[in-house]
Amino acid sequence: MIGVIIAIAVVVILVIWVIAIYNGLVNRRNNRENAFANIDVQLKQRHDLVPQLVATVKGYAQHEKELLEKVTAARSAAMSAGTINDKIQAENALTSALAGLKVAVEAYPDLKANQNFLQLQTEVSDIENKLAASRRFFNGATRELNTAVERFPNVLFAGMFGFHREPMFEIPTADRATMDKAPEISF
Repeated sequence: MIGVIIAIAVVVILVIWVIAIYNGLVNRRNNRENAFANIDVQLKQRHDLVPQLVATVKGYAQHEKELLEKVTAARSAAMSAGTINDKIQAENALTSALAGLKVAVEAYPDLKANQNFLQLQTEVSDIENKLAASRRFFNGATRELNTAVERFPNVLFAGMFGFHREPMFEIPTADRATMDKAPEISF
């Protein structure tokens, strides 16, 4: 009789333990998704500004048509991306395209003095700063989820419950090489 009670108690404790692991993983996954929802708000604002920025630059930079088309295509791809991972990849492409646009603008002093362009540039810069903060929060939530998925004893159950390691929102490798390079300064 006592053996049966002990066996039932052990089974109950194990079930409660597995439930606690599952709930912890769900909580971390939801935190990650919530963090990406915050990024999504900033991305929506950026997507809304890109056509205005492109239209303003078009008037000054007629021969930059290919670059402007690249920015527009990257925006469209970013807006139509479905999953979080697809959005991360598409947004990295848009960030690269916008960086190319910033470089091209340097060749047009009249454009850089245009009040409308300056306002748009300020808004884009503000959104980029907010995106950076949101990405840090998202990457923190992703790190917590990944750690929870990989820690023992969670790792024993994570795959069974459909949890796996998720990617961070990082700078693409091609852009990282550019960022690691020291800026060229000439007088």
